Amino acid sequence: MDPISERLKARHPQRIDLSLGRMQALCKALGNPQDRLPPVIHVAGTNGKGSTVSLIRAIAEASGLKVHTYTSPHLVRFNERIRLAGELISDEVLSAILDRVEAAMAEHDIEATVFESTTAAGFLAMAETPADLAIIEVGLGGVLDATNVIDRPLLSVITPVDLDHAEFLGTDLAGIAREKAGIIKAGARCVVARQSEPVMAEIERRAAEVNSPLTVAGVDFDAWSERGGLAFQDQTRFLDLPAPALSGAHQFDNAGVAVAAALELDLPEAAIAKGLQSVFWPARMQRLTAGKYAEEAKAVDAELWLDGGHNPHAARALARVLAERQAKAPRPTALIVGMLGNKDAGGFFEALKGVEAQVITVPFEGAAAEPEALATVARGRGFGAMTAGSVDEAMARAIDLGAGRILICGSLYLAGEVLGASPETLPK
Repeated sequence: MDPISERLKARHPQRIDLSLGRMQALCKALGNPQDRLPPVIHVAGTNGKGSTVSLIRAIAEASGLKVHTYTSPHLVRFNERIRLAGELISDEVLSAILDRVEAAMAEHDIEATVFESTTAAGFLAMAETPADLAIIEVGLGGVLDATNVIDRPLLSVITPVDLDHAEFLGTDLAGIAREKAGIIKAGARCVVARQSEPVMAEIERRAAEVNSPLTVAGVDFDAWSERGGLAFQDQTRFLDLPAPALSGAHQFDNAGVAVAAALELDLPEAAIAKGLQSVFWPARMQRLTAGKYAEEAKAVDAELWLDGGHNPHAARALARVLAERQAKAPRPTALIVGMLGNKDAGGFFEALKGVEAQVITVPFEGAAAEPEALATVARGRGFGAMTAGSVDEAMARAIDLGAGRILICGSLYLAGEVLGASPETLPK
């Protein structure tokens, strides 16, 4: 565990408690830094938030803008969550900012969760560092998420909404959509990814309630793969753009949302093209070519991929990517899977049905599902499944089975463990 994460674990409650009262009190004690940020793009959704943030950031930076970002969770180092004017926050700056947050908590008798205290720290650091734009990713839900103390965003973005975090958001899709739509604010336009009917109905209801104009995928704009690139069409223009440098058909959808957001900011087409080509976001169908696991795969001429998707919607995207790769270059496939115990493992493997692959289930540090229980779920969905005691052991088993394509997936925590063993792959 990195030093900042150890500090936070020791000093703050580990619970998740969706509420805005504590966060509002903490921000007030700090002089309301959320009101002193540069223009904000606020991003909510179930899947694709991080990829969309990274795409918008890459485009904005290609335009010459200095950009703050706040994302979660981190993969290896807590600092990954806060980027100040394009650079990851340093340990020294983050530690000093956390000292100020904790002093305010003590002075005003505020007990904040880890996410609340670090969100406040992120806002404080961003408010005190010059930049042109801040892109803020919602942590969980929307209405009561700690980031939703932002009252006047320049733009809101809602990526695909589906089922996840049922213990906090429930299993009613319309109810989840109401939570996500809570980031839509009066007068600020909202760019919306393609959604199911019940989700779109809730987004439209909220937008009408606060008089927020919507720009909706499939209605006001669309994006698709064409001749190896990204075609983007809205009401007034057609753009012939490079494909995003993120793997998978679903990334064309995310890129379309990012392009629509960039056009709302009047960013130039040349910067949009450059940003699509330069974007990097780890553990989202990332091809690993460096580090010990990649070297093991290379030794037997196998591809190694990493993805942190952990719900049925993400698994459907994985299934499409694997099908595309199999169609181009058929190879025996192994899935090394670890998941948190509170995730919908049945839905995850159900969404992967049709993928011909051997499943090897693994544990990881934290509240991971037991590998045998996970393997049992996989077998119930038609997969051959075995267990391994670690990623190292699972890699050896996959190679022994003759896998030519290995995908490590199921959790961002597992992805972080893998990347921690391959520092060459981490964000700079």
